This record gives sequence, C-alpha cells and structure tokens, in this order.
Amino acid sequence: MDAFTAGLLQRIRATETDLTRARNEGDDFLVEVEQGELDDLHRLAAEHGVEVGA
Repeated sequence: MDAFTAGLLQRIRATETDLTRARNEGDDFLVEVEQGELDDLHRLAAEHGVEVGA
C-alpha cells in the first residue's frame, strides 16, 4: 500500500469517527460538514481506484 492510499484510508476512518461523534452529540451542522468531507473522500478514493471497506 502506498502512502497516498494509506493516508486516504486513514482520513476516511477519522472522518467516519468524527461523523459518528457528531451524530451522537446531536450536532446537525457538524454532521453536515463531516458527511460532506466523507463524500469528498469517497469520491477521491473512487477516482484513484482505492477500495474502501464497507
């Protein structure tokens, strides 16, 4: 695994954690921000052929 792939997967995991935390805290604004970031990261992964786990 190259550094780009590893870094991208780490960012996805961190953003998923932050999204879960925002949902649990009921912070609707932060949920929107984190979901947007996660969508962007998934799009970037797809563009570069990076497999993201379920």
